[in-house]
Amino acid sequence: MIFGRSERGKPPVEPVTLKILVAGGFGVGKTTLVGAVSEIRPLRTEELLTEAGRPVDDISGVEGKHTTTVAMDFGRITLREDLVLYLFGTPGQERFWFMWDELSEGALGAVVLADTRRLEDCFAAVDYFERRAIPFLVGVNCFEGAPIYPVEDVRQALDLDDGVPLMMCDARDRESVKEALIGVVQHAMAYAADRRQSVTS
Repeated sequence: MIFGRSERGKPPVEPVTLKILVAGGFGVGKTTLVGAVSEIRPLRTEELLTEAGRPVDDISGVEGKHTTTVAMDFGRITLREDLVLYLFGTPGQERFWFMWDELSEGALGAVVLADTRRLEDCFAAVDYFERRAIPFLVGVNCFEGAPIYPVEDVRQALDLDDGVPLMMCDARDRESVKEALIGVVQHAMAYAADRRQSVTS
């Protein structure tokens, strides 16, 4: 249990915790994103890619990648004394997708990372959050050498609803990641307000 700092003579404050998922295809930058912004050393469950996994692990476009997340990445950001944000990076390979249901339990929202060289790799994550009515933002990770397309072209290629935020980001850059996380929280709040309004009207 994490407790915030308190003034002398006052009991520690037990913070409210928020949970955001970081999802997307294999090698899209989920582990990098969590590490870029976490205030603690991220918990990582990475294993080396092996010859035995080659038939099931498609490394097209990420041939230089030697490890993969097999369970999750975990990071933490303390926003203030009584508010803590937990980040959970989901595994990208299809054989580990059974973990997603467990990780998404109680999530405020999600960042779906996309790579313009392999946009189809994020279709599964987009579909997952749409079907479960979990608010999400698509962050196009700007890899060096990757083609840059107008945001509306990427939106059309992913067949995203107009209400789903889409932004360019750099998973290595702390400020860029912070902007994406702020975008998710704002979208989740607006999404919740819209749902409340539709129930009462």
